[in-house]
Amino acid sequence: MKEIYELDVYKLAEELSDLIWYGFDDWPKKVQQTTGYQIIRSADSIASNIAEGYGRYTPADRKLFYRYARGSFEETKAWLRKLIRRKIVSDDAHKYTEIIDQLGPKLNAFIRSTK
Repeated sequence: MKEIYELDVYKLAEELSDLIWYGFDDWPKKVQQTTGYQIIRSADSIASNIAEGYGRYTPADRKLFYRYARGSFEETKAWLRKLIRRKIVSDDAHKYTEIIDQLGPKLNAFIRSTK
């Protein structure tokens, strides 16, 4: 069995959360104190839930946490849409969307493949 950090789905989740983490420093204080902290938590939660599920024993337990990861992924996308619409990440929007476009299908496939 692979280590969690070797899985593409986990690597993409980590890449997204790191991109958000480091982008946060360039955002205005108002954005940091509102949307910023929330998107950091939701993005970090994607990889955390994948890891927690990966460490569970039964397929049902694993799937539950992978579904939590999917919920956090959707929450992160919602926050990101706000940041793009408000022109906070307009110059870097393509970086975020490239990862999201890869992560969503991989996360869905990962959940479906869990046995």
